[in-house]
Amino acid sequence: MENRDELDRCDCTVIHKHVVNAVKRKMPPEEDLYDLAELFKVFGDSTRIRILWALSESEMCVCDIAVLLNMTQSAISHQLRVLKQAKLVKNRRDGKVVFYSLDDDHVKHIFEEGLVHINE
Repeated sequence: MENRDELDRCDCTVIHKHVVNAVKRKMPPEEDLYDLAELFKVFGDSTRIRILWALSESEMCVCDIAVLLNMTQSAISHQLRVLKQAKLVKNRRDGKVVFYSLDDDHVKHIFEEGLVHINE
């Protein structure tokens, strides 16, 4: 029986140079692809996804998000820091209260497209 790795390997000797070159010209720089992979890692946590969904509906403070998700304020604050570092959320201060919202419409679009994809 053949090794699984051998089955996955292409043994063709003909390279479709026009296809390879066309894709190579369009391929983003390696650093951009790395940054994109890091962005998608942030979406890999269900708590962060729940926070993003909540913020896609309304601007909220840490206390409100904590009550909504039945979590501690400390846990929510930690996740908000991760989301803020990834430029997915932003905050604004109103007196002593800090409100969080999605950073821009791109974030909501990414989130909505993900939901559409999983519901296909």
